[in-house]
Amino acid sequence: MNSKKITSGIALVLMLQGAYAQQKLSGFNGEHVQQQQQLEANFDKELSAAAIGNNIKTLSAQQHYLGMPRDKWVAENILQQFKSYGWDARIETYQVLFPTPKTRVLEASHPENYKAVLKEPALKEDPSTGQPDELATYNAWSADGDVTGELVFVNYGLPEDYEYLERLGISVQGKIVIAKYGRSWRGIKPKVAQEHGAIGTLIYSDPKDDGYYQGDVYPQGAYKSEYGVQRGSVMDMVIYPGDPLTPGVGATENAKRLERAEATNLLKIPVLPISYHDAAPLLAALEGPVAPESWRGALPFTYHIGPGKAKVHLKLEFDWKTVPAYNVIAFMKGSQFPDQWVIRGNHHDAWVYGAADPVSGLSALLEEAKAIGVLAKNGYKPKRTLVYAAWDGEEPGLLGSTEWVEAHAAELQQKAVAYINSDGNSRGFLGIGGSHALEPFVGEIARGITDPQTKVSVLERKQAADIVTASTVKAKKELLGKKDLTISALGSGSDYSSFLQHLGIPSLNIGFGGEGAGGEYHSIYDTYENYSRFKDPGFEYGVALSKLGGHAALRLADADVLPFDFRSLAKTINGYTTELISLAEQMRESTAVENQIINNNAYQLAGDATKPIKAPALKSEVPYLDFSKLQNALVALDKATQQLQEARSKAPLPAAKTDALNKALYQAEQQLLYDKGLPNRAWYKHTVYAPGFYTGYGVKTLPGIREAIEQRRWQEAEEQIAIAAAAVNRLTTYLQQAAAGLK
Repeated sequence: MNSKKITSGIALVLMLQGAYAQQKLSGFNGEHVQQQQQLEANFDKELSAAAIGNNIKTLSAQQHYLGMPRDKWVAENILQQFKSYGWDARIETYQVLFPTPKTRVLEASHPENYKAVLKEPALKEDPSTGQPDELATYNAWSADGDVTGELVFVNYGLPEDYEYLERLGISVQGKIVIAKYGRSWRGIKPKVAQEHGAIGTLIYSDPKDDGYYQGDVYPQGAYKSEYGVQRGSVMDMVIYPGDPLTPGVGATENAKRLERAEATNLLKIPVLPISYHDAAPLLAALEGPVAPESWRGALPFTYHIGPGKAKVHLKLEFDWKTVPAYNVIAFMKGSQFPDQWVIRGNHHDAWVYGAADPVSGLSALLEEAKAIGVLAKNGYKPKRTLVYAAWDGEEPGLLGSTEWVEAHAAELQQKAVAYINSDGNSRGFLGIGGSHALEPFVGEIARGITDPQTKVSVLERKQAADIVTASTVKAKKELLGKKDLTISALGSGSDYSSFLQHLGIPSLNIGFGGEGAGGEYHSIYDTYENYSRFKDPGFEYGVALSKLGGHAALRLADADVLPFDFRSLAKTINGYTTELISLAEQMRESTAVENQIINNNAYQLAGDATKPIKAPALKSEVPYLDFSKLQNALVALDKATQQLQEARSKAPLPAAKTDALNKALYQAEQQLLYDKGLPNRAWYKHTVYAPGFYTGYGVKTLPGIREAIEQRRWQEAEEQIAIAAAAVNRLTTYLQQAAAGLK
């Protein structure tokens, strides 16, 4: 290369470096921008992939589910790590209900002498497996039961699957159902089965979704082998998470507790997860109609719906004991605003070994805490208090975090600036969901972190993946024209739920994934050996997660003005409203067409003449829903967010006004809470974000309205529109007052 090209290249590099040095960081004024960038650069230097890998290996070496001695050992190990890094750390213990299996029997009269194995075998290729007294395969919060009945295959066990069964004239009343894992959270499957009169539920992973159809099975590849089983909670968390006996209050030693029969989030029927090895003979023995193509899996026989010759016997009995949940809470006190808390969390309990879920995310969090500790030893003092937490009891139903949040609710609503959550982590693409007022803030952070594999920013890689996988040309064009990050809304499934949806504390859920797929989830095969081979070889995405979480925590701790941008929230809620108006219109049109089809006897004519399909019942017409209150509220909110942004951009603000503004900013999301909560589940108080009643982990946005429309409760939909509009108006007034205070 000639000297001119070298000189111009150096000039370009220097220009880019200069541009970066002068880059504006949201919430930082003047020289504080460069100071923050230097702080984050020093933080990054302290992060070690090897240290993250060592922590994964140590903490996942033995099973450590809630209530066993190793669970306490892990909590104490984490406590000592925090203390060695210079944090003021302690363990907060709650007493929670947690059932473990005593009896598990699954047998059938056909095939002859069928008895399920119900065990995952140890593998010589994975020395972590096969340790003494491995936790049995089961679904926590199944009811005790001893039931016998015919078996019916219900696909994924969703409400629409039962609608299809009804058209075939097949009832599950008094029967046991078998459903595939997938398409919804596992707890929805027995919930819907129970609603339809089933007496028991089996859940299995079909190899088409998670097994040899997807790739080589473990240990040759990452996917689920024929004996692999997904454990997991089937608590009805969409009613409320946490200890079932202490809804709304912390499960302290002396807390008032419900009787178990009074807990509305517990099932009444027995539920058992099984391998596809155990499922195959039962499915092969079914008779009745051939399953439609969309129901069929990858097992080597024709899938029938049932019932058949087999009578299935399911017997389950559990030890319903109260056990300690050990939350590890570490503080680094703020130098200027000690009563403003930036909270970062990841759970530490696992179903068995838990290398991926949760120890990979936990190890990244501990690496952040270590690096911040080094900064503190070198003189760094965060302006706001940093709180780093390792939660217990997440796997059975967000127990540890929920009890801590409920016990400290009043204090948190006064002090919590934001909660940043992570969970399992693996190689691949950036994933962020959360409060949309933080959307521009996290986009800024993602733009500054390099993807370990592609060496572009994690933001650029995510955007490229979104464009490539977009389902329509229109969507691809929109994404091509978008430069900023779009974050998803949060439903449930990890420890952010109590912060965001119960208390209205701004929250984020962060992590990487998409290229570490496999079948180890909640099985004995979620080991260090598996993780280091298939999930994140080299642990580089652990470092990327540490950067993401650490930069977010440090910026929120030290910002001059907290980087909330409510213009993004207003735009997002407006988008959700447009979706709901479109949903109502689509339902109106589809109802009219469907009723016409029924009236024309099309179902009878289209079906097999020897086995006619029963037409569904005529649906009531979809009335006009008046969204004007909500639309008008959103117009006012948009104006208020613009006014606030303009007012806060006029620098410099006096210290007293800045302090008042910051508190107003982090407490603003609480205006979107509704004291009486969502219909039939008052624990969930956020009017914008909630887990779906029939999706579980999956989010429903503007949930009160959306679910009323989906479930055709028209009067309730009108009521929920008014409730959402009132919440938006509260936020508007609140932001107007915040802007007025800056004048």
